[in-house]
Amino acid sequence: MTDLVVRRLLIDLETPFERHWHGGDAFRSAFFNALSMSFPVGEQFFIDAVRNGFKALPLHKQEHFRKEVQGFVGQEATHRRLHGLFNGHLEQQGLQNAWGPRALKRQKLIEGLDPRHALAITTGYEHFTAIFADWMLRNHDLLDGAEPRLKTLWLWHSAEESEHKSTAFDLYYALGGSHDRRLAWFRRATFFFLTDVLRQTMNNLQRDGTLWQWRTWKSGASYLFGKRGVLRQSYRAWREYFRKDFHPSQQESDLSRRWLESNSRNFSVVGA
Repeated sequence: MTDLVVRRLLIDLETPFERHWHGGDAFRSAFFNALSMSFPVGEQFFIDAVRNGFKALPLHKQEHFRKEVQGFVGQEATHRRLHGLFNGHLEQQGLQNAWGPRALKRQKLIEGLDPRHALAITTGYEHFTAIFADWMLRNHDLLDGAEPRLKTLWLWHSAEESEHKSTAFDLYYALGGSHDRRLAWFRRATFFFLTDVLRQTMNNLQRDGTLWQWRTWKSGASYLFGKRGVLRQSYRAWREYFRKDFHPSQQESDLSRRWLESNSRNFSVVGA
């Protein structure tokens, strides 16, 4: 079990920010904007999947998960709300969110199915967010030069994703979920995540007028595939998910705890 607390981030997300808020880099700004566009719909799906999975548990197992599920829901609901504010500024900049509506249509295809399907999808996407979060915290200096309040937003989000990365996974197996179903949904999640983030990033760059600039492609190649690139450094952690004995805690690091301890001035604990 994980002791999850809900935090109120003490930053201003009402004031608009620059179009190229990530250190003036068009690609990095567009890439992070694309990820943010997926969060309101995605986080709500994760919340619903975990809630429904919890309700499907036998009563004698629910007490074991109750506090952790409450913490998970509280953290994800906070992420959803803050990224909704972030995305509102992107709309004002003329960007169009195609990822969220596309994801909503796909979600309707599994409505009414066994709740383990939604939980398996959630565990897959939570693995993506966890390994990306760990990469971000490990390479936090790559956010140097970004709008300070947005750097705080992304690193705080990463720290909390690392905290609750096991919740959906443990619920899935508590409900008798199978290894084969988990992997089948993870393969689909991998395909949709990579294609969705690519499509939305390119859409953002096209609307920004920077899609066909050489420096945009150079930045993208370095950020994704360079020596410290997110895809290059995350591949091994992504592959580990296919092991039969895999558990998210096996990829544990103290980066989340250290960031939260060092940046406690930027948030307050709800209910404390």
